[in-house]
Amino acid sequence: MSAPSPARAPSYEVRVAEDPADREACFAVRKDVFVAEQKVPEDIEYDAYDPGAVHVLAIRADGVPLGTGRLLHGTAAAAKNGDGDPAVGSLGRLAVTAAARGLGIGAALVRAVEEAARARGLTAVDLHAQTHALGFYERLGYQAYGPEFPDAGIPHRAMRRSL
Repeated sequence: MSAPSPARAPSYEVRVAEDPADREACFAVRKDVFVAEQKVPEDIEYDAYDPGAVHVLAIRADGVPLGTGRLLHGTAAAAKNGDGDPAVGSLGRLAVTAAARGLGIGAALVRAVEEAARARGLTAVDLHAQTHALGFYERLGYQAYGPEFPDAGIPHRAMRRSL
């Protein structure tokens, strides 16, 4: 008798959200995770940075969106990062649906954002991590700096990784 084969994680791809349908999928994931789960007010979840940002999307082979993240670059990123440096990108709005957590999707999204940053000639990526996620980002090479601060009522720390 052979042991049953382990359950396979559904296959997915991570890509830059180029078309309107992909962007809507990104926003739907953000609404599920940030607005519904974490109770972030919807009027602050979507902002003036969204139209110029690079959005990345993790999507299952059957079309179900699993996660998203965004990269701000140039003056938008300089306004968000710790030192106003336009060569430092800003990773944000990283979200993975509850059903897809633990499959490596968050790490794949971070790497896709970093790839987009490198493609734009950026030298580092900053982010504002919810404090419960510090270990996740540290495992991906990010280092925390500065004091803890609230964002949407949730404690955060600034983090950075050189590319």
